[in-house]
Amino acid sequence: MKPVLLLAELFVFVLLLSACSSSSDQKDLQDFMDETKRRPQGQIDPLPPFKPYQPFSYSAMTLRSPFERPAPVEKETKGGRTVEPDLTREKEYLEGFNIVSLSMVGTLAKGGKLWVLIDDGQGKVTPVTIGNYIGKSFGKIISTEKTQLEVMEIIADGSNGWVERPRIIKLVAKE
Repeated sequence: MKPVLLLAELFVFVLLLSACSSSSDQKDLQDFMDETKRRPQGQIDPLPPFKPYQPFSYSAMTLRSPFERPAPVEKETKGGRTVEPDLTREKEYLEGFNIVSLSMVGTLAKGGKLWVLIDDGQGKVTPVTIGNYIGKSFGKIISTEKTQLEVMEIIADGSNGWVERPRIIKLVAKE
């Protein structure tokens, strides 16, 4: 009886296995595989070129930590007096512009003086020399050279006082 039962179980197993592999149920799968094999094979893009690592050199190690309070700054004096702008002086044309919007575009030598040509960013070029004022921070021109202009600005220090800040405007090279 056992061999007959084993034979019957084997017959049922083979019958189930053959039912699962019916080729008519998997025709769509076979068509998809055939179509995929007929398509042209694509090209794989090459890997991007390797860029070597550029190490960063931290050079601010000797500077003050941004988490520490800055040392108290004493008011700067010039000739024994506190620095402050002359608010009664009549403003010059270039004092109506922010100094970062001004650019040096050339120089002229006239009457033994070197005149610097300043572009105001709005299409107007103005000649200035030592003693003229430019920028909104009471910037006085203290020196002129053929390639740069030195300005001393007087800015508020945040505690009802004024401090001087030097600034250099370099000649803009046209390409």
